[in-house]
Amino acid sequence: MDAQRRLFLQYAALAAGGIALPGACARAAGTSYPFSLGVASGSPLPDSVVLWTRILNDPLNAAATPALAFAVRWEVAHDEAFTRIAAKGTASALPALAHSVHVDVRGLEPARWYWYRFMLGDAVSPAGRTRTAPAADSLPAALKLAVASCQHWEFGSYAAHRHIAAAAPDLVAFLGDYIYEWGPYQLRHPQSALRTSESFSLAEYRARYAQYKSDADLQGAHLAAPWIVTWDDHEVANDYAADRDERLDPAFALRRAAAYQAFYEHMPLRLVLARPGDYAGMRMYQRYDWGRLARFHVLDDRQYRATHACPPAGRGGSSSVTRACAALRDPRRSMLGSEQEAWLTEGLTTSKARWNLIAQQTPMAQSTQVPIVKPGDGRFWNDGWDGYPVARQRLFDALGKSGAANPVVLAGDVHTFYASDLQNDFNRPASTRNPVIATEFCGTSVSSSSRPQARTLQYLEMNRHTKYGRSDKRGFMLMEVTPEKTTTTFVGLDDVRNAQSGKATLATFEVASGKPGARQV
Repeated sequence: MDAQRRLFLQYAALAAGGIALPGACARAAGTSYPFSLGVASGSPLPDSVVLWTRILNDPLNAAATPALAFAVRWEVAHDEAFTRIAAKGTASALPALAHSVHVDVRGLEPARWYWYRFMLGDAVSPAGRTRTAPAADSLPAALKLAVASCQHWEFGSYAAHRHIAAAAPDLVAFLGDYIYEWGPYQLRHPQSALRTSESFSLAEYRARYAQYKSDADLQGAHLAAPWIVTWDDHEVANDYAADRDERLDPAFALRRAAAYQAFYEHMPLRLVLARPGDYAGMRMYQRYDWGRLARFHVLDDRQYRATHACPPAGRGGSSSVTRACAALRDPRRSMLGSEQEAWLTEGLTTSKARWNLIAQQTPMAQSTQVPIVKPGDGRFWNDGWDGYPVARQRLFDALGKSGAANPVVLAGDVHTFYASDLQNDFNRPASTRNPVIATEFCGTSVSSSSRPQARTLQYLEMNRHTKYGRSDKRGFMLMEVTPEKTTTTFVGLDDVRNAQSGKATLATFEVASGKPGARQV
């Protein structure tokens, strides 16, 4: 039995309520096991990976963990039995950071798998499996990537994560909405949603992450591979833009800072702060190279964006607008902010990768909600890139000028599978004068609900550059990137309410190197 299969069976036993993890303490409710939220790894570099855990005895009662600093031991090994230790040390779990632990393990070998674990007293965490990125000058034969987003606790199980773990990816990319800001604090996924207990304070966001990360299937996906992550809106509040929320709350900046800190406390991230302790300005956009095979440009389209175009009077947040909205044509409005735009342009221009994967939150492809018959027609959701068309065009221009090879955009947010061709003019068919410049794959949600499929089929009729749409299934995307092509599979769950749900392949698309555009196979 190979190591990945053993890992999957270990976590599956945990999910079923067993205690089959070698060296781990019991996880039953009411015990003092300090690793109740599991472990995670992420942000892989050729010589480094970030390890994460949080010391928490009871996911629903942070006060049960003493407000003391803990010395947490950690180990990284070449083998799952931990007989050949590659690195080890001790890290502090501080009350000021919710007893979270982040270890940036350096001096590792490129392109290899490792096992890792944490220890506190006699307690031993589950052993996770992680890997480093390939060497900068290497060309890997393949990258197996799982892509997921949008996992509202209230709307179903995390069966998608069980299937992600079983797929044994090299890497998981999570594109936002890891938590949602409302719902009862409970450790079982309910059969129906109850809108209550919205999170506003640091303690409440910490409790929300503890609730979500208590899920055994989610823990299993973290055990299986390193993650790269970004956030979207619900890590803070629905459809917020920069420092403005739907309520136009004058104290929203404080809420956002608390949410950002809680995000860092629960993710395997390298922290980039403008000033020590300044979580309000925490930088999220990141760049990761997978040798010369792929470069990941991981974006933040929430923190720096202009406020929504033409909002209804008296509130913030999203709405649908027509082209009569003059703000849509304002060149000063940005989705990413000028600094991040320049950073992305630089990363595209200097990229030597065969594939450039732009991992970000929401679809770039135009999506009109009404037919476009003549110039000026159309109605658009202003929270997505359709609400920032001039900024989108700047990004497309940067793609063209950079010479970056094979751009592929990854998106989530809208709880729908989409495969789209990106082009400068979405209102005209693709041609030599209006070429396809990139391909976009948008994944559905892990659990969050969506619109009826009949409405999505209407969207496809009105947006012919979008080749596929499926909103009635929850799931994830599984991608294989090789020097010759990228293959993307849309994986759908049979029943999101059933934690033991099966899965099915809904559609598979290929993009050939040097030939932008999605081709269904």
